[in-house]
Amino acid sequence: MQSENRFFDDLAKMVNGVAGTVAGAGREAESAMRERAKEWIGRMDFVSREEFEAVKKMAATARAEAEALKARLDKLEGVAKPAAAPKPAAAPKAAAPKAAAKPKAAPKK
Repeated sequence: MQSENRFFDDLAKMVNGVAGTVAGAGREAESAMRERAKEWIGRMDFVSREEFEAVKKMAATARAEAEALKARLDKLEGVAKPAAAPKPAAAPKAAAPKAAAKPKAAPKK
């Protein structure tokens, strides 16, 4: 009876050892695959989430500054040119030769 118990004890130890070894190999394989994936993605010039968020924040800040500057410029141009009249439209090309045929009137003194 003593030998049967020892056999089962040894078998249980061996099975536990194999299970531990398989679990360790699984963790090793997963770790190696993660490293290979990071290397592959690194070669493809992807950016990290942190870098993306930083650039996104910078772009939003720049956009807000540009809008503020545009509003300020519009305000300054509005003050400098309040009565700016629109330029008259150019005369049609067909009417240009007729205008050239008429003599100019002499200025009155």
